[in-house]
Amino acid sequence: MAEQRIQKVLADQGICSRREAERLIAAGKVKVNGRPVGLGDKMDPDYDKVSIDGKNVRIVRKRQYTYIMLHKPRGYLTTRSDDRGRKTVMDLVADVPAMLRPVGRLDKDSEGLLLMTDDGAFINLLTHPSGGVGKLYRVTVNPRATEEQVVQMASGVVLDDGVRTQPCVIHVVTDEPGRTVLEITLHEGRNRQIRRMCSAVGLQVVRLKRSAEGPVKLGMLQPGEYRELKKSEVSALRNAAQKNTRSAPVREENAPRRPGPLPRKKD
Repeated sequence: MAEQRIQKVLADQGICSRREAERLIAAGKVKVNGRPVGLGDKMDPDYDKVSIDGKNVRIVRKRQYTYIMLHKPRGYLTTRSDDRGRKTVMDLVADVPAMLRPVGRLDKDSEGLLLMTDDGAFINLLTHPSGGVGKLYRVTVNPRATEEQVVQMASGVVLDDGVRTQPCVIHVVTDEPGRTVLEITLHEGRNRQIRRMCSAVGLQVVRLKRSAEGPVKLGMLQPGEYRELKKSEVSALRNAAQKNTRSAPVREENAPRRPGPLPRKKD
């Protein structure tokens, strides 16, 4: 096997994220063949030996990866561990014999489809900003959303950190006094993005559920349950991410943004 950057090897093996690997390398905690390494250094996974904090890391060749879909319930953190002892999604997949990591995040108060795997390359592909695999959310807000507020969010709004969101597609599912149910499709994944988008236009999220990611749908999977992804689903997700990465346009930071369409969903 050809030499690869050390952080890529560690991420592909599911040992840690690429960012965490870079932090460990910069802190001098990673050695290859007994010698400290720096950022940008490479290794051959077939021959070189790597250690972190003096502990040897087992490199698995041609490993079989595990890919699952979890219906995350509300009240669970999307993290591998919590120093305050709160419930995490790992509690729901404790019987899976693999070192799973979440693919992206759903905040504690949100629910729905969450992909998990031990394939670091797959995680990097789907979470990379240029991947842009669409995620579908069903969102209940109050008070009732006006057309102007929905158009604002679909066109892109400035969040509380000064960053402007990308245009997105929004369908109005239910529109009644006191509340509106929306279906929102995002191609980016900022922290608590939908809640912050709604807050920016004066709306409060009452319920948020992710029902699909790319071509993969949550279906009838019940809260707290999980299932393995089919090979065709894994391939479809990978192809969707790679396609979007190749076709992602290069845009200037201050280029004007076009509003997304605003069709109303038929019952």
